[in-house]
Amino acid sequence: MDFKEYYKILGVAADADLKAIKTAYRKLARKYHPDVSQLADAAERFKEVAEAYEVLGDDKKRAEYDEIRKYGGKQYQRTGANAGAAGGGGYNEQDFSDFFSSVFGDSGFGGSGFGGSGSGGPGDGSSGQRRTGGFGDNGGGFSARGGDLEIDLPVLLEETLSTESRQISYQLPQVDAHGGRLASATKTLNVKIPKGVSDGERIRLKGQGAPGVGGAAAGDLYLRVRLVPHPLFDIEAHNLLITVPLAPWEAALGGKITLPTLQGKIQLTIPPDSQTGQRLRIKGRGLPMKNANGDLLAVLKIVLPAQTDKDAKVLWQQLADKHSFDPRQDWS
Repeated sequence: MDFKEYYKILGVAADADLKAIKTAYRKLARKYHPDVSQLADAAERFKEVAEAYEVLGDDKKRAEYDEIRKYGGKQYQRTGANAGAAGGGGYNEQDFSDFFSSVFGDSGFGGSGFGGSGSGGPGDGSSGQRRTGGFGDNGGGFSARGGDLEIDLPVLLEETLSTESRQISYQLPQVDAHGGRLASATKTLNVKIPKGVSDGERIRLKGQGAPGVGGAAAGDLYLRVRLVPHPLFDIEAHNLLITVPLAPWEAALGGKITLPTLQGKIQLTIPPDSQTGQRLRIKGRGLPMKNANGDLLAVLKIVLPAQTDKDAKVLWQQLADKHSFDPRQDWS
């Protein structure tokens, strides 16, 4: 298996800080989301980006990865107590790469990425079935309910507002009449994102899991919602947060600016004498809940120009000479 160049995948330097890594991940996750991208390999690229962030966005995993990378990635098979967790295969569309499994094992799943299959899922070494007892119609053999499957469902924030169904595909284990495993098959379903769904929530699709044996019922499919990070909005419960950069004069004088929301652009009034960190609440422009919508919180941030010309410096100096304001007066 090939060594994974996670820094190249995210397009960041090896010494990039967490903020740069997170920013790169947000842009790429949105770019390659299968519901947005027209690229043929979008789903694979999306999964690859999620895997890279799963490692580089975690201090412990990143340190372990950097240690391996320092030696050219020549030897990266984990040994010792965790070696058994890695497994030798079982790779499918819901899992991260074999390289990830060989380094971090099963314990690597379940963080900020979108990989991992549930108990009894396509990546599981067992059939994922539970015996129910009794005799079925398979010639007197046992009957066994099919195993439950769990896959991650990446959801764009905009999709939480949509009432349209979307298509998903997953690997469905196949068994013969005696419960023996056959090659997996791809199954496609149309699903509707429930209103008010939140990150980490599980959606149950009854009877869409692994098939049963001896006439027993199929298992269930669980979709674990993973809200895809948005380049502009952060999530706080059902509220959305957006950082609003303001020039110093906009903060001092106030005025109106155009503000993006998930439902389109609106006009936001900035009050005079606004401060960095101040929050302005726009009611009903957040994520949907069962009976209402959360709010959008505009977090103000005063930003200076990257460069100041001579004329601007003269004006700043005049302001400094005229104004007796001391931002550090509480220190005395």
